[in-house]
Amino acid sequence: MQTLKVLLFVSILLFPFNGERLDGLGVGDKAADFNLKNVDGRIVSLETNEAAKGYILVFTCNTCPYANMYEDRIIELHNKYADQGFPVLAIQPNDTNKSPGDSYENMQARAKEKSYAFPYVIDETQETTKTYGATNTPHVYVLNKVSKNNFRIEYIGAIDNNSRNADAASKHYVEEAVENLISGADIPTKSTKAIGCQIKWGD
Repeated sequence: MQTLKVLLFVSILLFPFNGERLDGLGVGDKAADFNLKNVDGRIVSLETNEAAKGYILVFTCNTCPYANMYEDRIIELHNKYADQGFPVLAIQPNDTNKSPGDSYENMQARAKEKSYAFPYVIDETQETTKTYGATNTPHVYVLNKVSKNNFRIEYIGAIDNNSRNADAASKHYVEEAVENLISGADIPTKSTKAIGCQIKWGD
């Protein structure tokens, strides 16, 4: 059994899922709001944080090796940009029957272990995930608040161009997008392929 787990982990690393966006929201579209349960039991929406000028919306989970490799980078993005109005908002999209390690209780434990300073909400029905068109974990949507109750999607895709080694990344797509939004400049790269584990859909 242990050997099987090792082989599965290695196969995921060697053959990542290259996320092609499903029918869903695209760059320039109005972001869909939601009401999803956070690990602290509260319901979170895009309007919960009134000070937010936008969001780094990340579909991520506990169990995917790629999500794990990007976890510290996601935390760093929040620490860098939350005070500038662009906090992280993380959504766990996997069906927990298919992926028990992503259960609400395990989400709570993970958030406590890593001291998440941002919401980590569960999409129990997977309707929000389907609406956005997210395909894998992690999958990022950078949102910009253009008016009251109106967030526009400005970037979709990967965090950077090196999942295995943050220091070796030469392109930092999410940072670039947020920095340009803060400065009022155009975003040169508006979409990339998100590389990670395929979302576990319910039956």
